[in-house]
Amino acid sequence: MKKFIHTLLAVSIIFSACKKVECEAAILPITSDGCTDSTASNYDPLATVDDGSCIFQADKKVIIIGAGVAGLAAAKKLEEEGVSYQILEATDKLGGRIQKDETFADFPIDLGAEWIHEDKSILNYLINQPGNEPDVETILYQPMNVNEVVGNNISQISNQDMIDYYADYITEYKFKNTTWYDFINENFAQQVKQNIIYNSKVTTIDYSQDQVVLTTEDGIIYEADKVILTVSVGVLKSNAITFNPSLPAEKITALEDVEFFPGFKLFMKFSDQFYPDVITSENEEKTYYNVAYGKESQDNVLCLLSHGPSTEDYYLLGNTDAIVNSAIQELDGYFNGLASQNYLGSYIYEDWGQQTYTQGTWTSDFQAASDDLSASLNDKVYFAGETYNSHGIWPVDGFYIIRGSVQSAILSGYEIAEEILN
Repeated sequence: MKKFIHTLLAVSIIFSACKKVECEAAILPITSDGCTDSTASNYDPLATVDDGSCIFQADKKVIIIGAGVAGLAAAKKLEEEGVSYQILEATDKLGGRIQKDETFADFPIDLGAEWIHEDKSILNYLINQPGNEPDVETILYQPMNVNEVVGNNISQISNQDMIDYYADYITEYKFKNTTWYDFINENFAQQVKQNIIYNSKVTTIDYSQDQVVLTTEDGIIYEADKVILTVSVGVLKSNAITFNPSLPAEKITALEDVEFFPGFKLFMKFSDQFYPDVITSENEEKTYYNVAYGKESQDNVLCLLSHGPSTEDYYLLGNTDAIVNSAIQELDGYFNGLASQNYLGSYIYEDWGQQTYTQGTWTSDFQAASDDLSASLNDKVYFAGETYNSHGIWPVDGFYIIRGSVQSAILSGYEIAEEILN
């Protein structure tokens, strides 16, 4: 039971051919004569276009692949030090697995990472602010109304067992009226978003020469002195990016050894809270939890968080409606049909396991990875995010940083940027 609750709590294009001109953006506006428009707002003198390829150059330029948490943190550090950098983001939005919804309920919902996984003072530490009380309001997350499913039986865990659990484990917090996305957007993205180029999926990284050469899916070529790669372990495992030279055998082995399971979050709205704050399961791969816990909300939102191999069983159901129906039927079995009686027919299904640019949820927080996982490629291509930390949980200035958490991603971005700066 404790391990499973911990799993719950443990919960980053356009191509044109012209005469050679100086230009200022990855997405180059085209004029009637087929050349780039130097008057456009996204025109960038760091780039050149030459006979069918766009090559972007700058002295000591760093390119960050991925505008998720690690990428934004690395960019913030480079921005503060006045280093030239560009962020290439494969999707049309920043944040990676940090996303939110503001329309489903009367409070904003974290579609991805949700828990702070430390004392709330970690928020000030992450942005170098003094004091233990962050500006943003938080919730101490210690639900006592917790049920456990064993076989076909569901029963409540005693209050004393829950008190012992919280005393023996870790202090947990959540945001009360905001989300991780708001925190990341305000403290990181706002300072660097002008340097993000969206819809730029990198497919090839050539680090065989002095400069690292990146090619996107749409044929745009970028050159940089250093590259910080922050894509998920799932993307690296899928070989979505081709490396030249190929990744060293020891890094490939290290990647294969990392657990990076599929998973999704299914948010369902009900007319009444007939359910406890948490329902754990015997197989330790799924949890139902009250999303509105501590939110002072009038809405009743229950989330099914599925993580691990059993997620594939849900995928086999064929579509989202079938997954929702399966969850409602299961809840009906636990609570004598109350799920069907109270279900309002409204849900959000956020599938991280089958999302092209994540292909999974998070790494095992206790799993120590080989140093080969985070090793740079010839001191040119550096890895940040879940590939960086070689320990499961490690102490940092009095905090215990869980691998796979938002704070571990932030600190990895900072540290890799510092490594490049030094």
